[in-house]
Amino acid sequence: MDSILAGLPQHGYVILFAIVFMEAIALPVPAALALAIAGGASASGSLDGVIALAGALTTMILADTLMFLMGRHTGWWLLSLLCRLSFNPESCILRSADSFYRRGRMLLLFAKFVPGINTMAPPMAGSMNMRFGQFFRLDFVGAGLYVGSYFALGYVFSGALSAFAKGYESFGRILGWVVLAAAIVYVGVQVKLWRKARVPRLVPFVRPSEAALSFSADNAVIYDVRSHGYFDKKATRIEGSRRLEPNSLHQFNEDLPMNKKVYLYCTCVRESTSALVAHSLMKKGVQCAVIRGGLRAWKKAGLPVELVPHEEMMQMPVFD
Repeated sequence: MDSILAGLPQHGYVILFAIVFMEAIALPVPAALALAIAGGASASGSLDGVIALAGALTTMILADTLMFLMGRHTGWWLLSLLCRLSFNPESCILRSADSFYRRGRMLLLFAKFVPGINTMAPPMAGSMNMRFGQFFRLDFVGAGLYVGSYFALGYVFSGALSAFAKGYESFGRILGWVVLAAAIVYVGVQVKLWRKARVPRLVPFVRPSEAALSFSADNAVIYDVRSHGYFDKKATRIEGSRRLEPNSLHQFNEDLPMNKKVYLYCTCVRESTSALVAHSLMKKGVQCAVIRGGLRAWKKAGLPVELVPHEEMMQMPVFD
C-alpha cells in the first residue's frame, strides 16, 4: 500500500478522475473502490482531500451531463448500447423506463448505488426529455452522496485499507491473470449467446413509400413510438398514425391488431426504438415492420404529416 500511495501525488488525481469518468459512462471499472482508496490516501496525506473530493464530484457530474445530452439526442440508441450486457436489451430499457417514471426523483438520487441502473439513469432522463435544470439538481445531490459516502468510508477506515493492501503486491500478478481469464470466458459466453439470440431479434424494415401504400390500400396501422416525441407543442407525426408510448409498453391496453400489418417509426439513431418495440410486439404475434429512416425519411419523401392533437400531448413527469 505504501508503494502505491507514494505515487498518488504525481498520478493519483488523474487515475481517480479517469476511473470515476469511465464508470459514469458505463465502462466496468470500480469507482467506489477508487474513491475509498482516495479517501484513505487523503487521510494519510498522500492526496489533498479537497482536490480529490471536488475533482471526483465534478468529473462524475460532467460525465452524467454528457450521458444526459447523448440520451436527449440519440433516443434509445444509447440506451440499447448500454443494455448490450443484458441478453434482452428491450426488457432492460423498458424496466429502466418504468422505474424512472415511477421513481424518477428517488432514482436519480440513489441510482449510483444500484448496479445496472447507475449508468442508465442520466441518458434515460435525457431520452424522456426531463428538464436539464431539474436533472442537474438531482444528479448533483445523487453524485455527491455517492462520491462523499465512499470517500468518507475510505478516509475513516484508512488504517484497515492499508492492512488489507499489505499483501497485494505478492499475489497481485496471480490475481490479475485470474481476472483476465474470467473476463475472457465471460466475453466468450456473451458472444455465443449474442450470436444465438441475434437472428430472432431481426425485424423487417420497409421504405416510407411502401408503408404509405400499405396504409392506404391494406388498412394497415402505423404507430408513432418515439421515446420523447410528444412533449413539443409543435410536434408533428405521420398523418393518421397512432401513439404507442414505448416507455410504458407493458401498459399498452389497446387490442393488438393481430390481423393487420403494423408499421412503427421513431426519430432515433438506426430506428432503435422502433426495432425494440417491434421485437416485443412480434413476440406477441403481431406482424411488424419498421419504417426505415423514421419520421425524417417520411417527410423527406413528401408524404403527409399532421400536428399531434393537443389532447394527446404528454406532460413530462415532475419530480419536484
